Order: sequence, then structure tokens, then C-alpha cells
Amino acid sequence: MSYNFDEIIDRRDTGSLKWHYTDDTIALWVADMDFKAAEPILNAIEQVVQHGILGYTNPTEALYDSIINWHGRRYDLWLEKQDILFSPGVVPSLVLMMNVFTEVGDAVLVNDPIYTPFMTKVEQNGRKLVLSALQEIEGKYHLDLADIEAKIIEHDVKLYLLCNPHNPGGRVWMRDELEALLAICKKHNVAIVSDEIHQDLTLTGHTFTPFLTLAEGYEHNVVSLTSMTKTFNIAGIKGSMIFAKDKALIKKIGQQQQLNDEYELNLFAYTAMRSAYEKGDEWLAQALAYIDANIDLTVQFLEAHLPKIKVMRPEASYLIWVDCSAYAEDDQALYDTLRAAKVELSAGFKYGQEGHLKMRINVACPRALLLEGLTRMHAALGDVVKP
Repeated sequence: MSYNFDEIIDRRDTGSLKWHYTDDTIALWVADMDFKAAEPILNAIEQVVQHGILGYTNPTEALYDSIINWHGRRYDLWLEKQDILFSPGVVPSLVLMMNVFTEVGDAVLVNDPIYTPFMTKVEQNGRKLVLSALQEIEGKYHLDLADIEAKIIEHDVKLYLLCNPHNPGGRVWMRDELEALLAICKKHNVAIVSDEIHQDLTLTGHTFTPFLTLAEGYEHNVVSLTSMTKTFNIAGIKGSMIFAKDKALIKKIGQQQQLNDEYELNLFAYTAMRSAYEKGDEWLAQALAYIDANIDLTVQFLEAHLPKIKVMRPEASYLIWVDCSAYAEDDQALYDTLRAAKVELSAGFKYGQEGHLKMRINVACPRALLLEGLTRMHAALGDVVKP
């Protein structure tokens, strides 16, 4: 079937985090899409409701098969049932992994910039946060492998939290980059947890490599985290997966989950996950094509109307990282200027020191909304170019 991604659905007064406003602000910030979920997912949830009994639920064999088949046929990541654990979300899983691989006071390495919880959860859980700045070369980020190894040695790092595809930069790390990173971590016995929640949103021309496909011989120190929620715009349902291929490691993770009783999902999450992985391909292909066109539109608009903004074109996802340093000198003032124009982006300074004077734009919305948001950006910044 053909999906209408131009449809504007009013999300105000629904408890929406993204659309919490009482005015006509255009929301181009938090990472959820303004597209109606795939019909097979909505139908599956409706069938559960019509059944009428919403009792305790376990994952079924059909659910495990759907997860295994999706990751095998798309990424050549062939899992077995015992390699899969469930978690309420990727961020809770990041905290769980810190408890599995580290002790209070241990050093945890993340890149800068990075999705905010990578930093905050490390510090909130009593670990030492170590940052390695990404290198921007020809408009895209690269891992600074020399700096990563130096930081590992200097701080006796125990755990590396990788974001692949990268948020906010949209980079899909290439196989040779990941292999080089793995070699460094193996050399220094550093565990690797790879947040791969944006994997299914990899755009045309780029190839996503699951870290577990590289980890032979080091499986006891590698975990991947992912979810169907970003892929299919069902984040409000809550649900994610933990993948590991070492039996002792899976057992240890499971035992850690038992401490907090956080090892199962709700009925609707199991239902949506299975439906998404069995029947979601068509919706996803159409959504990605629409997102790609919105990325083109955004790049062209900014080049024409705000040419001093430097755009990092994403290789995955619907989030565009832009450098607004030609138009501002202060992070909070930049954010406030845009908010005064009634358009909200994600403030770059929340993603680390490398986010200074940068913003993150969410373009996964109907084109009319995107154009209005970009027009408001132009109105806000068009006359404030720094001398």
C-alpha cells in the first residue's frame, strides 16, 4: 500500500513530548517522527485490544523468529534465541551495561558530540566520563583512533560506549573504522557496547555494519543495543533488545536485569515488535524515501537562504547536524532566538563540547511543516550574520 507522509496529524494536547506547546511553535527537535505508524502495526495492536484481555505476556517463538529473520536478512547478523534479551529501552540498557562491565569509579569512554544520556548516565552512575572528540573532515565525522587509544591508556578505560549510526552526526561508521576500533579495545581489554538504534534508518548509498558481526573471539566483551521504536516511530510503546553472543555474558546481563526486575516488555511492545519485523518493510522503505527527499529539501533551503550554516548531511536517520557559528556567539542565545521565532531545534551544546553553536534538526515530518520551520529559521537568523 501507499502511505501518505504529507498528512499533518495534530499532536498537541495529547501529552506529546515533542508537541507540548500552547502556541503554534513548529517542533523540529526530539527524535520522533510525525508520521502515522505502519498499518500492520496499528492493526496488530487493535486486534490485541479487541481480544479484550490484557494480561501478563511472554515473548513468543514467533517474536524471536521475527527478530532473528529481520537482522539476518538485512545485516547478515544471525542470532539465536539465547542471544536476545529484552529491555524497556536503550538508555536503561546503557546503565545496565555499566553495571555489567564496570564498577563505581571506573572510566567509561564516549565520543563528543554524543547523544546526551551517554554522558549524563555515566556521571549519574558514579563512573568517570572520558570524552574523545570526533574529527570533522570534509563535512563528516571520523573517529580519532589515536586519541581514543591514548585516552584508554591514560584513564584505564573499562568500557567504550559506541553510537552507530552516530547521533547527532548521522555517521554510519564503516567496517574498517569499526575493525580498527575493535583492535584497540581488544589490545587494552576494553568492553564495547554499541547503541545501534538508528540502524534501520541507514540511507541509500551507505551500509550499516552491526558490531557483533566483527566480534568473533571477543564476544565476551561486546554487546549491541537496538530497538524497533525509532525505526517505526513507536517510541511511546517502549521496548528494546540486548544482543550478545557469549553465553556467560548473556547470563551475567540476565542476572543484572533480575536485580531491577527489568527484563520483560508490555503486551503492546511485544505485539508491535513482531508486526514491525514481519510486515514493516513496505512502510519503512517509503518513509526512508520521504526522509531522503526532506533532507535534500533542507540542504537546498539552507544553501539558498542561510548559506553560512554548515550542514553535515546524515548517512542515517532523519536528524541533521548544522553548524550555526556564523550566526551566533552564544549557545543559549542561539536557541532562544530560534524559539522566539517559534521553531524549536535540539540545542547542540547538550551533546557535548563539540556541540558549541550547533543545532540538530529533525526532518521526519510532513513537508509543509518542515518548510514552515525552515522559513522561521531564516526569519530568525537571516539578518544576524556575525561580522
